[in-house]
Amino acid sequence: MTVVKSYINDESLERDINKLKELNIDPTDVFVLSHDDDRTARIVEHTDYNNIDYNNKDIGKTFDKQGDELRAKLIEIGLSKEDAEDYEEKMDEGKVFLISKDDKAKEVLE
Repeated sequence: MTVVKSYINDESLERDINKLKELNIDPTDVFVLSHDDDRTARIVEHTDYNNIDYNNKDIGKTFDKQGDELRAKLIEIGLSKEDAEDYEEKMDEGKVFLISKDDKAKEVLE
């Protein structure tokens, strides 16, 4: 199951990432996505969690628009096309998403 939570505050997002680490969630099951690549990289750098997938560093395809790229990443993670479109629209509003494919993340993200 994919668990998703949106943030505006970077510090609370960083705290939740560290909580996922405390739950021993594999970092390859943790994703941080936003429209601002630099912001996303800074958030991940401020945590103690290595190998988190953020923005589109591993998608392996090129897109003309960042929105298309982010929607493709969300679908690749396991979200429906409709959810991917909805979340990408919220990224337009400045939200950052923390996503995990580990059910244990529900303790932190819901």
